[in-house]
Amino acid sequence: MKIGIVCYPTFGGSGVVATELGKGLASNGHQVHFITYSQPARLDFFSENLFYHEVAVAQYPLFDFPPYESALASKLVDVVRFEQLDVLHVHYAIPHASAAYLAKQILKTYGIDIPVITTLHGTDITLVGRDKSFKPVVTFSINESDGVTTVSDSLKQQTLSFFDISREIKVIPNFIDLNRFVNKRREHFKKAIAPDDERILVHTSNFRKVKNVTDVVRIFYQVNQQIPSKLLMVGDGPERGNAEELCRQLEICNDVRFLGKQDAIEEILSVSDLFLMPSSSESFGLAALEAMACGVPVVSSNTGGLPELNVQGVTGFLSDIGDIEGMAQHAIHILEDCDRLEKFKKAAYQRATDFELSKILPQYEEYYQQAIDHAKNLA
Repeated sequence: MKIGIVCYPTFGGSGVVATELGKGLASNGHQVHFITYSQPARLDFFSENLFYHEVAVAQYPLFDFPPYESALASKLVDVVRFEQLDVLHVHYAIPHASAAYLAKQILKTYGIDIPVITTLHGTDITLVGRDKSFKPVVTFSINESDGVTTVSDSLKQQTLSFFDISREIKVIPNFIDLNRFVNKRREHFKKAIAPDDERILVHTSNFRKVKNVTDVVRIFYQVNQQIPSKLLMVGDGPERGNAEELCRQLEICNDVRFLGKQDAIEEILSVSDLFLMPSSSESFGLAALEAMACGVPVVSSNTGGLPELNVQGVTGFLSDIGDIEGMAQHAIHILEDCDRLEKFKKAAYQRATDFELSKILPQYEEYYQQAIDHAKNLA
């Protein structure tokens, strides 16, 4: 198949999933074309089956904001026509699904009817999509897609409750490449971070308010009172300053490292003992899955798709949003006993194997083929 993928080319979950999916499809022999405004962050190797098409947006004094949606639709028309794509897969409803709909209508004037698959990832539904100024467009774009998927059953139910959806929604969960995300046993790196064999806790995110990064610091503070430990904060974003300030107030700066954005996140996870994810909203919890694949148990909130991933008392623990005390006690329970910690680590890795790329990729391939065959039958 010749597959066009549209996504945000950032470190966010939707962009990471879209890019890793494209790479997996290319490895399976499909021709994959990424269409976005800059090269995706995870598109980091060359393959004869991978192509990148940049969406250039002209700047005119007439526009207060660049018309990216129109530029994207035009680029989609161009790439579909001249690369003879079989299917378009757009990740994130705003503005990708609506741009794809416009492109689909334009392509019909050229005698081309290309199926469009829309994958909903989270905040495009739970935050942006609920805004009254976007809701009609999101609803229309979902219903006009030839196929719709969500990354968790929780997100599917939220979509059906927020919007008047007539289109069937298929749940295809996020996935992990266990060839990349595997514990690499970097003992020298671990010794440098925790010279006295302290436990290492880690959090990775885009540091948006929904990630509750100050809760991460407060949880760590309580853990550190009972168990000598270090905290690695990976990522960057608007809440980083507040988290750093809280570390100063609690006088734990020597035990907390802010590492910024990191490409080789698996190297950091490999030296970690526990992953903290106290988010207010998580459609799936991809960062938690990456940690589990490296053998790191998870203490998280019980929101969204996290209960579908993190098994209570087996791979970690779940608590109500904002329950700092509960999460800290769960963390201490895991970390205070070496044998118990090892048991949780093994269980976390075993759970991650349920989401291995080779198990999820065929679901997308089958879904694409169904959409392509349906479009041909209608022609």
